[in-house]
Amino acid sequence: MSLSRKGRPAVALRYWAERWQGVVLSLVVVVATLWLGLSGQLGLYIHPRYFVFTSIMAVIGLVLVSAGFARRRDFEVEHTGPVETTLTGVGVLLLLVMGVAMVVVPPTTLTSATATQREVNSGGLGTDDDADQAAALIGTGDFEQLTVREWVSLLERSSDPAFYSDKTAQVIGFVTPDAQDPENVFYVARFVVTCCAVDAQPIGVPVYLPGWQSEYEVDDWVQVTGRFDVSASAMASDPLAITPVEILPVDQPNDPYVY
Repeated sequence: MSLSRKGRPAVALRYWAERWQGVVLSLVVVVATLWLGLSGQLGLYIHPRYFVFTSIMAVIGLVLVSAGFARRRDFEVEHTGPVETTLTGVGVLLLLVMGVAMVVVPPTTLTSATATQREVNSGGLGTDDDADQAAALIGTGDFEQLTVREWVSLLERSSDPAFYSDKTAQVIGFVTPDAQDPENVFYVARFVVTCCAVDAQPIGVPVYLPGWQSEYEVDDWVQVTGRFDVSASAMASDPLAITPVEILPVDQPNDPYVY
């Protein structure tokens, strides 16, 4: 039975959706993955150890998608009513929007909102290995070379103020408030990525600075220099905190996560 002119667009849309929607969606994912790899932004989503594997799989995916386009086969599409046609049109529109967004919208890093949800220093550390590495750096006397992760590892191992009395810390991270005393204490924080951004865990070094909100905003990237003292805050989450002697605004690093 022949279709009327009015029904032909609906059938064409249905045909396109049933035949090509999955292939196009796969193409969007593959192209976005390759673009992130070539632009050096894949690290915002996965651990560097998976870069090569992910890139190889994306190339294989591109070959398979190309083969899917090449093997075109005609098949019958049943005539559908206005409801089914509308739902198909919505699906196609969402696919196009998602495809454009994945390529056009720049990827962003995790922020303090995620850090608040996952609780700073609740996980993500390498325990003894990180602490041993930090202790080795401590032995060189060049304390400013220690990263946020290494200081956090040391603080997990010892909260004795005497151990830190002669050690100046210089750490870089984003600002996120202490959940227990957000008015007086903030963390210089980073995310530890084990596999991908989904499992990223926030870690941070506490800084005691009453009224810090008047000078710095949440998610600002800063470099804090100072020494650890017993925290003057009775409500703070950590017994020790940096008393800052200098806080400088800095740009977000090209590699904002730690591994």
